[in-house]
Amino acid sequence: MDEATTKGTSTSTSTGTGTGTGVDTAVTGADAATGARPLAAVLTEAAAAAGHAPSVHNTQPWHWRVRPDSLELRAARDRQLPATDPDRRLLILSCGAALHHARIALAAQGWTAQVQRLPDPAEEDLLAVLRPTERIAIQPDTVRMFQAMQVRHTDRRPVSDEPLPVAAVTAITAAAGADVQLQILSSDQVVLLAAAASRAEEVESEDPQIRSELDYWTGLGTPPGTGLPDEVLPERAAQTTVPGRDFGRAGTLPVGGGHDRAAVYALLFGADDEPASWLAAGEALSSAWLTATELGISVVPLSGAVEVAATRQTLRHILAGLGYPYLVLRLGIASPDHAGPPHPPRMPAAQLVDTSAVDTAKPHAADPAEGR
Repeated sequence: MDEATTKGTSTSTSTGTGTGTGVDTAVTGADAATGARPLAAVLTEAAAAAGHAPSVHNTQPWHWRVRPDSLELRAARDRQLPATDPDRRLLILSCGAALHHARIALAAQGWTAQVQRLPDPAEEDLLAVLRPTERIAIQPDTVRMFQAMQVRHTDRRPVSDEPLPVAAVTAITAAAGADVQLQILSSDQVVLLAAAASRAEEVESEDPQIRSELDYWTGLGTPPGTGLPDEVLPERAAQTTVPGRDFGRAGTLPVGGGHDRAAVYALLFGADDEPASWLAAGEALSSAWLTATELGISVVPLSGAVEVAATRQTLRHILAGLGYPYLVLRLGIASPDHAGPPHPPRMPAAQLVDTSAVDTAKPHAADPAEGR
């Protein structure tokens, strides 16, 4: 992602997106039926497919509005975490992941899109506007990325002892892009990360508002299709070097006897700590995670050390002060001892996608909530 794709209007390319590069107004390689469909229907399905994107505590804090020739992405304030994420860093990052998912979904339907990020300073909840511009040939890597969107999930179990292939780590790192980067941490840096994660957990465990917020999003009172059910939470704390989040209660996900000795830890970072970069970080996260999913690599996002100001500074120290941390990722081969967690619930697309401005049917097959 270059500067133009982070701020202002830009046209998507294959760099960090998996969308392919061949512009083809004759729609070579594309489904002719797709080309004949109303653009509003294409946009509606892309917005619905974006519901597969990862988000902090599975809050899905985005809302889409379909226009006749564009798609607007807005932050959903009612699903913000005001205690955990008062600056909206993780909310906007989550929305960035949804933005990248929507771009992949459009490309999988044979469209390239111009994306204007943070287009109106007077409307800070309007994060992006996508405008399909040209028909493109549907590339095999786009299809694979779109398929990865539908199977990607978070497995919080300790990883197996199987080491990650170097080529896989290189591919995942490259997928994040250029402006927002993914730094693989050394063993010494992992020790610093572990201390920062432990300290962040201590700080947040003593904050009643943060604990209440976590209880809400892991409880039974969340909006339908959101939150973290027992099935995706570990049955007990794993004995790992870098601690995972303490959710305050046990889930039902079997942990097994694994560790994180073979895990690779990485730090997603950029040049500044502003909303435009948080949005770009979400797009980079999506691209890296989908690439990992294609390669059979498990990814677990760890945001605790980013949520606390003091430990965020520790992460800056790990970066030698050359960047601002957005998120920590754990990479590894999932343990074969258990089938792993199910996909978390998803909100119905009808609640996330506003089609009132167009005359189009509500999405059906592309709805991530279907079959859950």
